[in-house]
Amino acid sequence: MEIDSDIPQFLASQKQQAPASLQNYYNTFEDLYERKLWHQLTLAVQEFVSKPESGPLQVGLYNNFIADWEAKMSQQKLVSLGVSAAKQIPDPKEAREFLKALTEKVNRDETREAYVLAKMETTHFGLLLGDLDTTKKDLEECGKYLDSFDSVDPQINASFLRVSADYYKIKADYAKYYKNALLYLACVSIDDLSAAEKASRANDLALSALLGDSIYNFGELLMHPILESLVGTEREWLKNLLFAFNSGDIGKFEALAPHFAQENILQSNMTALRQKICLMSLTETVFKRSSDNRSIPFGTISSETKLPLEEVEILVMKALSLGLIKGSIDQVDAVVRVHWVQPRVLDRNQIKGMQERLVAWNENVRKTALTMEAEAVDVYA
Repeated sequence: MEIDSDIPQFLASQKQQAPASLQNYYNTFEDLYERKLWHQLTLAVQEFVSKPESGPLQVGLYNNFIADWEAKMSQQKLVSLGVSAAKQIPDPKEAREFLKALTEKVNRDETREAYVLAKMETTHFGLLLGDLDTTKKDLEECGKYLDSFDSVDPQINASFLRVSADYYKIKADYAKYYKNALLYLACVSIDDLSAAEKASRANDLALSALLGDSIYNFGELLMHPILESLVGTEREWLKNLLFAFNSGDIGKFEALAPHFAQENILQSNMTALRQKICLMSLTETVFKRSSDNRSIPFGTISSETKLPLEEVEILVMKALSLGLIKGSIDQVDAVVRVHWVQPRVLDRNQIKGMQERLVAWNENVRKTALTMEAEAVDVYA
């Protein structure tokens, strides 16, 4: 590869425009470029673009320098550098066109992972422009590629899951948003997210958990450090509301209900939220009981859920249909006999309750053993 004579001139020009803290990078770039040390040059450029102050310089660096030796580096790293540059372009339409050209460059079988990354980041800008049909098509295409890979780099997975979550957020598909957003957070380091993004993700996850019609266990979210971004803010009540739902605490739910005026989507779904807290109160009532004490009178359920007695059977039928519990209803005796309750991710209070039940069970076993020993003595006496 011949050294482009324009490259030193470009780097010298950019160096003059760069902040003092970045100027030495341009000396490094020129040295490594002339010596054709492509791996070391790639690392140096990655370090450069990681600096926040490099933002205004990234598009020019990509177009006039990186593009000259792009074939010499990992194509996934090339896409990462292109994505970083695209984020500096204020117009989403221009940013999408910028990435479309890069996407076509890596649209080959041997660079399929880089293609998926480029495609998803291009789709991200399309989503900002409201192009939902293309977003859906791109997600389906890239989802098939990801399924065919033996292993997937976390960066690529994170890009796919982030765009998927953002798509389902716009579509108001709360359960799918919740799933994809949590999986996305599993692929990234939370420390790499800005404070604003943490708070936004935590807020959206909390709302999707509350409104998702198939989400009845918030344990995984409650244990995630992302929720700490709500502490000390005006949205901390959302975190408290999640804990109330997870433990089926209707009293706490009622106490927090006035905050719903701050969130129209909760206010407009109050009926569904009341039914959900009642269902979670029912499952918590079952869960707190030992397996040999799960014949529960309607009156007990009415007391726990604060529902009129005549509505208890409907609530139990709903829980059975959703698969939250398994059992039978004795309409004559007005009793629910439960032999299975949905597995849960437990918070600290629920773990403490389980510990207390295990201690009680251990004591019963001890007493039974002592009784059998005493009876055995009488038999052989």
